[in-house]
Amino acid sequence: MHGFMGKLLAVNLTNGEISTLPLDEAYAQQFVGGASLACRYLFDRIHPDTDPLGPENPLMFMTGPLVGTAAPLCGRYVVCARSPQTGLWGESNSGGRFGPYLRFAGYDGVLFTGRAPHPVYLSIWNGEAALRDARGLWGKDSYETQKAIKDELNVGQLSVACIGPAGENLVKYAAVMNDHGRAAGRTGMGAVMGSKNLKAVAVGGDFQVPLADEARFKDVVQVVTEDIKEDIKGQFLSAGGTASSTDTTMWMGDVPSKYFTVGLWEPVANLGGGTMAETILVGKRACYRCIIGCGRGTTIGGKHATEKIDGPEYETTIAFGSLILSDDLPGAAYAGHLCNVYGLDTISTGATIAFAYYLYDQGIISKADTGGLELTWGDIEPALTLIEQIARREGFGAVLAEGSRYLGRKYGAEDLAVQVNGLEVPLHDPRAFVGMGLVYATSPRGACHNQADMFLVDLGAPVPELDIEIGDRLESSPEKALMTARVMDWRTLYNSLIMCIFCNPVAGFTLNLLNAATGWELEMSDLLPLGERAFNLKRLFNGKLGLTAKNDRLPKLLLQPLPDEDVDTRVPDMDVLLPAFYRVRGWDPQTGMPTPEKLQELGLQDLAL
Repeated sequence: MHGFMGKLLAVNLTNGEISTLPLDEAYAQQFVGGASLACRYLFDRIHPDTDPLGPENPLMFMTGPLVGTAAPLCGRYVVCARSPQTGLWGESNSGGRFGPYLRFAGYDGVLFTGRAPHPVYLSIWNGEAALRDARGLWGKDSYETQKAIKDELNVGQLSVACIGPAGENLVKYAAVMNDHGRAAGRTGMGAVMGSKNLKAVAVGGDFQVPLADEARFKDVVQVVTEDIKEDIKGQFLSAGGTASSTDTTMWMGDVPSKYFTVGLWEPVANLGGGTMAETILVGKRACYRCIIGCGRGTTIGGKHATEKIDGPEYETTIAFGSLILSDDLPGAAYAGHLCNVYGLDTISTGATIAFAYYLYDQGIISKADTGGLELTWGDIEPALTLIEQIARREGFGAVLAEGSRYLGRKYGAEDLAVQVNGLEVPLHDPRAFVGMGLVYATSPRGACHNQADMFLVDLGAPVPELDIEIGDRLESSPEKALMTARVMDWRTLYNSLIMCIFCNPVAGFTLNLLNAATGWELEMSDLLPLGERAFNLKRLFNGKLGLTAKNDRLPKLLLQPLPDEDVDTRVPDMDVLLPAFYRVRGWDPQTGMPTPEKLQELGLQDLAL
């Protein structure tokens, strides 16, 4: 198989058996790779009674056909399982070097089943795999773990994906950390690893990805690289990192403040990429074969003085910044660092803590509930304490470790939690870009901004070859629903290749990369259907686990108008958007599932519920 290593590693953690499975070529041609291909493998292995934190929940690491090749910005991997945070489809992806190094080790992916009798880690070096004792690593943070494993194995270049104390303690939104501070953060895949006594996976080797046409691939890579270098969005990210978006979109009401109740809080500018560059930035960091380098390296002084912090990214600065009305950039950077150390998703951690601040402000909880902590808007210090409590499941942190949906439910205020299907809403307000409301409501893993970045499209990033056009960011219309579905399908294909969503070459160039790698010779008209098939597969997966049309909704606070007069925002009209989206998707409005006709069209009829 060109574009693939052609095999998966199967690891039974219960009995320690390790075997090799040939990659299913028919699956690959249908679903390409990444989370889409992983979903097809897990579809038949996960059932309604599968305990997300039980040994019966399979866990899969997966790459895609462009990962580890010379293609720029294709250095990612995904981790997939039934999510302990949502109970639905769980997927998370991360950059760095782990994905390419897994392929260099000889495999496209790893499938874990069962539960080890004691902590272990898996090593794969040049095709040779072994389970190793990790009892001495249990309790170590993510940075310590990565270093200890590299020192112990003492071979060539390795990448280690691991969990920290949060994963060991089964925090529902624990992350999988790799390459220092890179994180597969969303949906709690770190907790699944912890439940299996799987501390880490270390990979490396000298294998190369076989290409269908190496000369053609090399030529396309050169063209794509030049195209990306000329892209203004990439230049913007390179110069200011992801936090640079704060400096522009704050004036559109996109940057939420005071737990999604304020659309423009001007001190948020102190959290932006410009301020970071002037104060704490010490360098840029890039993933495998990345020519953008959006990652930041920072050093902070003061009370929490720390050198060589990974980040912070936009989502982190806002989650620990304006969401609690704090403009303390060093404090937000330190909060992100703590999350990396302990292995926590910064979005869910920050948003859950911010929800606690909101409940405290509303008088719904008090110091008697928080263990004496006074959760005052603008004060980041209690949030730093709570991060450590969450990771250890101590005090009030044990409640927050279950996520904002549980927190609200415990105190009779579940309707106030800003989450969809248990996953906290990211920090792009749908009242600034209404298409994001539709994305959050229907994303297969709960609220997710990477399933379709409508905020970028409506800011000026169309894909004309695929009929994805710029629209009015505040318009709730059937046309907006159609564009949102197309962007979802496009980004689903990205997550199959796997290509970073900051890599935005002309669609035809992406097509040429895929064809030169695999030899499939697809047409432009094949691209969106590949994404659509995978998107619907995940929908079926969730339907199998109990999701219905009733799940497709936004939380109460996001359906209330923002009070700001200085920014133009509008509540998404879900009564217009959802029915139009269902029609575009070919979904039954009663069941919320694809119709038999749609399944037949996509070749998914054998998976009908």
